[in-house]
Amino acid sequence: MNEADFLFDLLRADSALIGLVGGLMAVAGIAVALFAMTRSRRAVQLRLLQGTACDRVRQEKSAPAPAPKQIEAFVASMANGALAQDPKTSRLLRSQLLQAGFFSRSAVAYFFVARIGAAGFGGLALYGLTLVPEGPAEWLDPLVAAAIGAGLGYMTPPFVLGRIIKRRQQEHRTGFPDVMDLMVVCAQAGLSMEAAIQRIGVELRDSFPSLSQHLEMTSLELRSGKPLALAVESLGARLGIMEATSFATLLQQSEELGSSISASLRAYSDDMRNKRLMKAEEKAYSLPAKLVVPLTLFVFPVLIVVLMLPAAVAVRVAAG
Repeated sequence: MNEADFLFDLLRADSALIGLVGGLMAVAGIAVALFAMTRSRRAVQLRLLQGTACDRVRQEKSAPAPAPKQIEAFVASMANGALAQDPKTSRLLRSQLLQAGFFSRSAVAYFFVARIGAAGFGGLALYGLTLVPEGPAEWLDPLVAAAIGAGLGYMTPPFVLGRIIKRRQQEHRTGFPDVMDLMVVCAQAGLSMEAAIQRIGVELRDSFPSLSQHLEMTSLELRSGKPLALAVESLGARLGIMEATSFATLLQQSEELGSSISASLRAYSDDMRNKRLMKAEEKAYSLPAKLVVPLTLFVFPVLIVVLMLPAAVAVRVAAG
């Protein structure tokens, strides 16, 4: 072995070690970011527990330990320095995190750190695979593999965030008609809008936990003195569905025009119920068109073979 081969083998060994250490550090960074975001969401949920002694006891027993202030400051400084040049992107990301259920002020910073950590972990992971003898990625160039892994890792957190938002919006869209029905019942019972929102948030805690959490946050905003129209508008922005935005517009117009909120809620509830029925009918009517492709690809060829095979065998036998 000459000197060049020895240096090359030494470089490959050191690169593998560096890749392993860097991957572990990236995983640790992602874990810290996810833990902090989950901890902040849990802290918000605990603050939403109101009223009863059982809730207060539960809050005291399960209160999360505060995160180290040094980590908070370091992550916030990194994210603020990276996002300060693009406030529009920062506001959009903040809105998406709110729709996903991350209400902490540091959620944007931790998301940024998680994205950078995922990019580093993906790049180092693929880079390390190229250094494994007879490995699955040995044929790739190490730098190209690192670039591909970094790109995939960098795009993974937004993809996961989009999936979380989509799942929660589906829950909100499913449960919002029930909110309107309960709102009509509360209005007919003589409750104010603030008391109705608080009561509905408590009632939906088991069936629609995400929607209940947003309603309880709206109730806290109303208690702090925020106007009803603005609080409901913020609710619509957090839920991210058209029904909540239309509900906020309805309340605002009812306050401006001085009309009866109970009658407006009843009309809007009936309209939402009709829309739900129309969507179900639309899905039912579109089902035959959607079945054309699987029938053409999987059912019709089998039927043709079953029907034509006996005739083909009979012709074969007669010809033989």
